[in-house]
Amino acid sequence: MSKDKKPRKYRDNLIMRSEESRLVRKIVVLIIVAVILILVVGGISGYMYIKSALQPVNPDSEEKVKVEIPMGSSTSDIASILEENGIIKDGRVFRFYIKFNNESDFQAGNYTFSPSMEIDEIITALKKGKVMQEPLVRITIPEGQTIKQMAEIYSEKLSFSKKDFLSKVNDRDYIESLIDRYPSVLTKDILNPDIRTPLEGYLYAATYNFYTKSPSVESIVERMLEKTVAVVTPYLNEISEQNLTVHEAMTMASLIENEASSVKQRKKIAGVFYNRLDKGMPLQTDPTVLYALGGHKEKVLYKDLKIESPYNTYHVDELPVGPISNFAESSLKATVNPEKSDYLYFLHDDKGNIHYAETIKGHKKHKKKYID
Repeated sequence: MSKDKKPRKYRDNLIMRSEESRLVRKIVVLIIVAVILILVVGGISGYMYIKSALQPVNPDSEEKVKVEIPMGSSTSDIASILEENGIIKDGRVFRFYIKFNNESDFQAGNYTFSPSMEIDEIITALKKGKVMQEPLVRITIPEGQTIKQMAEIYSEKLSFSKKDFLSKVNDRDYIESLIDRYPSVLTKDILNPDIRTPLEGYLYAATYNFYTKSPSVESIVERMLEKTVAVVTPYLNEISEQNLTVHEAMTMASLIENEASSVKQRKKIAGVFYNRLDKGMPLQTDPTVLYALGGHKEKVLYKDLKIESPYNTYHVDELPVGPISNFAESSLKATVNPEKSDYLYFLHDDKGNIHYAETIKGHKKHKKKYID
C-alpha cells in the first residue's frame, strides 16, 4: 500500500468511529429522554388516578346501599366489600389511604352507605360503627346564586358564619392552591385584581348531602369545585372551538343564566350576545349592572347604567371581567352551542316572554309596546 493511502485510510477510520460514537450518544440520549418522559407521564397519571379514586363514586347520588362488614374482617376485606358495593372506586387505593393516615379499629356491623359519601366520612362511620342511613344535612344551592348568597345559605344550616365562608373563598393563598389542584377549570384569570370574588361562578349549583355535623368551609368549596369540574370537562373541546377560554365560557354562561329561564331562551340569547360581541357592541345586560352595584333592585334605573365597573356591560364593550353567579348546565350548553340568528336586541315583558329584534328601530317598537 502506498504511503499516502495509509493516512487516508486512518482518517477514514477515525471519521467512521467518530460518527458511530455520535450516533451511539444520540441513541443513549434519546433512550434517557424516553425513560424520563415515561416516568414523568407515569407519575402524573398515577397521581391523577389516585386523586380520582379518592373522590366520591357519584357526588349526586341519593342511593342507599346496605353493606355488611363481618366480624374479623381485615382492612383488605373491608376495602373489597366497599368496592364491590360501589361505595369506593378502588380498594387498593383505599387500603393505601388508610395505611398512610394510620387509620384502624374499624368495627363490624350492618351499614347503609351512599356512593356520594366522601372517603373520610366512610372511614369515620366504620371507626364509630355508625350506620349512615340519612345525611345529617342536605343543602340545595340554586342556579343563579352569587357566592355571597351561598355563604348565607350555608351559614344558616352549618356551624360556620357567613364571614368565615367569604373569608376563605377570598383567601389568595387558598385560591392559588385550588388553581394547582383543579387546573382544567381554574386558571390565573380568576386572580385578576378587578374580580370581586375569585371563585364567583365556579361553585356549582346542586343539592349536597353532608354526613358529618360540621363540615369545613374547605371541604364544601372543594366538593362544589369537583362538581364543576365534572360538569365542565365534557365541554372543554367545544369551549375551545368557540374561541373562548374556560373563564370566558363560565362568564358567558352566568350572563345567560341570569337573562333566561328555558333552554330555548338560553340558546337564543347566547346567539344575540355573540352577535353583539362580533359587531363590537356592548352586551348591555341588566344583571351585570346589578352585580356591579352589589345588590338587588326591582328595576334598573338609567343612572345605574353609568356605574363604572368592569362588570357593567353598559360600561365595557366586551364580556365582564368574570362570572356574576353560578349557572345551570343548560346555560353552558347554550354558551358553546348558541342559536344562530340576526337578532341584536331583546327585552323581557312582564309576563316572562322575551321579544327579539334585528334593529334598534324594532327594539324601540317592542319597548314601547311591552314596557312603556
